[in-house]
Amino acid sequence: MKTAIATVCLSGGLDEKLLAIAAAGFKGVEIFENDLLSFNGTPKDVRHAAEDLGLTIVTFQPFRDFEGMPADKRERDFVRAERKFDLMAELGCDLLMVCSNVSPESAGGIDRAAEDFHALGERAAKRGMRVGFEALAWGRHINDYRDAWEVVRRAGHASVGLVLDSFHILSRKTDLKALTAVPRDRIFLVQLADAPVLEMDFLSWSRHFRNFPGQGDFPVLDFMIALQQTGYDGLLSLEIFNDQFRAGSARSVAIDGHRSLIWLLDQMGGSAPSLPPRALCLGTEFIEFAMDEATEPSFNALMRGLGFARSGVHKSKSVTRWSQGGINLVANTEKEGFAHSYYITHGTAVCALGLRVDDAAATLRRARGLLDQPFQQAVGPGELEIPAVRGVGGSLMYFIDPASKLARVWDIEFEPTGETAPDAGLTVVDHISQSMHYEEMLTWLLFYSSLLNLDKVPAQDVLDPGGLVKSQVVRSADGAVRIILNASQSSRTQSSRFLSEVFGSGVQHIALATDDIFATVAKLRENGVPLLRIPENYYDDLEARTGLSGDELDRLKSLDILYDRDGTSEYFQVYTHTFEDRFFFEVVQRRNYTGFGAANASIRLAAQTRLAQQID
Repeated sequence: MKTAIATVCLSGGLDEKLLAIAAAGFKGVEIFENDLLSFNGTPKDVRHAAEDLGLTIVTFQPFRDFEGMPADKRERDFVRAERKFDLMAELGCDLLMVCSNVSPESAGGIDRAAEDFHALGERAAKRGMRVGFEALAWGRHINDYRDAWEVVRRAGHASVGLVLDSFHILSRKTDLKALTAVPRDRIFLVQLADAPVLEMDFLSWSRHFRNFPGQGDFPVLDFMIALQQTGYDGLLSLEIFNDQFRAGSARSVAIDGHRSLIWLLDQMGGSAPSLPPRALCLGTEFIEFAMDEATEPSFNALMRGLGFARSGVHKSKSVTRWSQGGINLVANTEKEGFAHSYYITHGTAVCALGLRVDDAAATLRRARGLLDQPFQQAVGPGELEIPAVRGVGGSLMYFIDPASKLARVWDIEFEPTGETAPDAGLTVVDHISQSMHYEEMLTWLLFYSSLLNLDKVPAQDVLDPGGLVKSQVVRSADGAVRIILNASQSSRTQSSRFLSEVFGSGVQHIALATDDIFATVAKLRENGVPLLRIPENYYDDLEARTGLSGDELDRLKSLDILYDRDGTSEYFQVYTHTFEDRFFFEVVQRRNYTGFGAANASIRLAAQTRLAQQID
């Protein structure tokens, strides 16, 4: 199928939008009327600009309140249409998109609407043009694609066809079975949009909360499968109204749009060239921290306090490996290279994540096909070239697999120190939490979901003392990899303050798992690791909510351990203080529990805010 995107999806002026659309690899563009009206130039200028960029203008839209109008208004509408055809001729576009009428003056009736469209089709045909009819979810008389198709069918004109928009169909939960019976040559345009499931009026929902396929909760794939049964192979375009997109970078949003279509077609077996399957995530191989030599001693002290052993040093670089159980944390104090550049910009921070996947090379090929940004830097003698792509905040995501030399990275690149240390019972990385700007969240949700075999968990709003934080989880089916994306529109939340501290998005906290949190916390206290204090009021409420025994509550309280329960499943969590206002560690124990202690999030955030105020 040919792909396109509507200018309404992007921020900026029309010329900026066209540049972004072309740079993202699209070949078609829908011109939204408001973008043309605000453009400082003629329609012919727009046509030439699009042609110079290799873009075809596939439709001009929208033409509103047409069918079923009173006689005096009907004639005026045909005059309006002729003016649009004049304009389209200058644009070099042959398709006018007509939305179903919302005017209170309009009359209902399929036959009346069909009569109007036949007459409009006659006028369009004389100009070598076509009109497409779309049922708006909030249309006054026609708000169902099945009725719109019946209008088109009864109009019986070759220049009149159907426009299908997934939002208008899926938001109303309209049955898709009838779609398979529509002749493919009568579908002139298909517009795609996903959205979160919300309880609100269709117009507001559509105008503010649409997003790209894969970023929302709609069954867009089901819609595409039904469409596929018609044999349709025409235009597939994105029409997204979204406040976050309009606040973001036009180029970034356009790339997201193209990525979403590539992924959608890939799920249908229609991407060309075909992509390797989404990478199977086996776990977190390492987390790398960029820092300077002045910071390293305090970081080393924290590592030892958490029970990590300094297990290896890089053979040619100032890089140290800290290990415990299946966890590898890497401290990089190099004076050149990517980590150093990252440190210069962000200060002490997580600069890279290393994920274990089933096939690292295939993962990189998929990333390239999805328009992700591969990363390479000079590789020294004896070093491995580890596949990597740019991740959140300009950090890196490396891929390690068990079937290649990459599995031996620690033996190949690092000299063992022979040092040992009493561990604290930490076993694996349980989850990683990344904070980002609010308008970036959908971008990184799509990045993770399209590249890796991770599933979305319904987003939640978490109460921070400074405002609401939106939290979105992506995770593998077996829980080997769990990543939490956090963002807030309030500048006063901890998530937003983190962005100011590190000058951009990145990893804010790392959760490490243990099989015995009581023993682990006792060891951390013995090692002098300061842990976040939890107020007694929390435990009083916990007693009322859970019915835990007095001894159990006293044990939790004495160690500042937070607790959550879901049926018979249990979750225990404790937090370190924040390291240099940048990141902190969480220690968790799961007993058949799949969540993240959402009920405790506001308690933890309040405690961290209180601690930060005391330090300040």
